[in-house]
Amino acid sequence: MKFCKRYEEYMQGKEKELPGVGLKKLKKILKRCRREFHAQDQMEENPTENCDPVTKPKCPDQCPVCDGTFFPALLEEMSAVSSCFKERAQKLLELHLASGFRKYFMWFKNKTQRNHGILVQEGRELVTYAIINSVAMRKILKKYDKIHYSKQGQAFREKAQSLHIETLKSPWLCELLAFYINVRQKEPNMKVIPGVFGDCSLTFDDGKPVLSCGLFDSVKLEIDLTCSICLETVFDPVSLTCGHIFCYMCCCSSASVTIIDGLKAADHKAKCPLCRRGGVYEGAVHLEELNMLLSRSCPDYWEKRLQSERVERVRQAKEHWESMSRTFIGC
Repeated sequence: MKFCKRYEEYMQGKEKELPGVGLKKLKKILKRCRREFHAQDQMEENPTENCDPVTKPKCPDQCPVCDGTFFPALLEEMSAVSSCFKERAQKLLELHLASGFRKYFMWFKNKTQRNHGILVQEGRELVTYAIINSVAMRKILKKYDKIHYSKQGQAFREKAQSLHIETLKSPWLCELLAFYINVRQKEPNMKVIPGVFGDCSLTFDDGKPVLSCGLFDSVKLEIDLTCSICLETVFDPVSLTCGHIFCYMCCCSSASVTIIDGLKAADHKAKCPLCRRGGVYEGAVHLEELNMLLSRSCPDYWEKRLQSERVERVRQAKEHWESMSRTFIGC
């Protein structure tokens, strides 16, 4: 089955109307562009007195058909998809991570049965929604580049990452995968309906942790969980808005802030240590589900890091309060 048809069937099968990529509409725009582009080629091969090919725009250098409608439409659609995915993922994870009275209050408020199987199924649906829309965006951009003999589609993908609308780079996708594994480990006999993506797993290849997820058409999503600063398994992981994951303390160090002040105190021009993209610290997300998964998967390493970081946190806290005291008494 062609992806376009599969995508349309998936979106139509949703109980609630969700934002998505208008593949049919975008393909019509590209078809119109291809038709006009082909007509332009014919004019150049057989110019007439009444047709001056120089005055008409030619793809890929100028394309008012695509540049005026294609990219703005796709940007609006993917922004809506990303916002919807983020909002639903946050609500689901808050429900799972809540404890004590707050947990019972949230369960009652959301009128949800206290069944982890239902949460897992909702998580799978969200992961499927994020993946299939991201693949839809990539396929239509690939088609754009094929028609225009350009790399503008690839450039748009990079722009999508900088605008945080590429769902495969979303920290909430990583959290949902970790959430799925966490619940499955607690309830291994729980029945789950198959979806677009296969089973998720956390593996350690040569000591390097990788969170992986099998997608449809034999495609595999792999997330490297090695901190590129300390070169160890990420501890107390945090994801910057560019999608790169680091240890929280390593991240604070790279942003030149203390753990007391936190990443929100980082300069808005501070860059990611890996991709060098600026303005990525303010919206950083603590990956609590991933933190739970890693702490159970490598307990010895986790305990060792916990002890060493506790010493460093105490040292920084002591320096912070000593500095505050000196400022207060005017020394």
